Amino acid sequence: MLDHFISVADHDADHLAWLLGLASDVKQRPESFRDACAGLTLGMIFQKPSTRTRVSFEVGISQLGGTGLFLSSSDLQLGRGETIPDSARVLSRYLDIMMARVFAHDDIKQLAANATVPVINGLSDLLHPCQVMADYLTLREQFGDLGGFKLAYVGDGNNMTHSLMLAGPLFGVNVAVATPAEHPADAGIVARAQEMASAAGTTIEVGTDPMVAVSRADAVYTDTWVSMGQEGGAEKLARFEGFQVDTKLMSQANAGARFMHCLPAHRNEEVTDEVLDSDISVVLDQAENRLHAQKAIMLWLLGKA
Repeated sequence: MLDHFISVADHDADHLAWLLGLASDVKQRPESFRDACAGLTLGMIFQKPSTRTRVSFEVGISQLGGTGLFLSSSDLQLGRGETIPDSARVLSRYLDIMMARVFAHDDIKQLAANATVPVINGLSDLLHPCQVMADYLTLREQFGDLGGFKLAYVGDGNNMTHSLMLAGPLFGVNVAVATPAEHPADAGIVARAQEMASAAGTTIEVGTDPMVAVSRADAVYTDTWVSMGQEGGAEKLARFEGFQVDTKLMSQANAGARFMHCLPAHRNEEVTDEVLDSDISVVLDQAENRLHAQKAIMLWLLGKA
């Protein structure tokens, strides 16, 4: 059966731990993997633009000796009505591996179901698995063993929330989430994450009070309140009063707690400059670790690890 990387929940704890170990190795010894993917091509499909996703994947495959091919949906027949299954079958004849950054999660599922090469979810409206691998790599670098660790997420119930909750049980992490009542995490994802947590001996707590979520947390995470392509921004922002991560909210976390954000940040909206630019912020480490985590994922999917 062909392997893909669509959701962290598709993999067990041992496999994800191995991938993080490989990412660490790639980060520490990049020269050892310089030609691992020589002659191989990564097709990068973008329905919407990105700084970190495009640069980290394109640089990553280049550093592995391969070639990255940028494929905007406006440049493909996808933008003119060709079905995703047809595009997947055709592109599979040219490429060795694909990454897609899409709007609808069903698009990435269709791509993987019809491709005959591995497919990586670079982001969908439901999940952001590559980012969450970089996040947990960063936490492991900062804290070592994550058993019993508490991660708090404050903000919109979005793809980042979902991926953090699904990954938590697989890394032995307790996850507490606070969102406005009008913008909760997907109920199906919450149920799946809580089921996984019960089996792993960890917890997933979901509520609407940021102070409760952040209390005694080892790391505090937030994301933009209005994602790319969303409508009704001003109306939505009004519902997030009290959810900004500032020094007062961070003071509820444990001493030595870290601040996390997947970027780009809307400064002084979901997080203050004072927190974002502080010594407790690890956002640049997270961004860098996208490169190393994704190189590990590509090495695995291409059979080069």
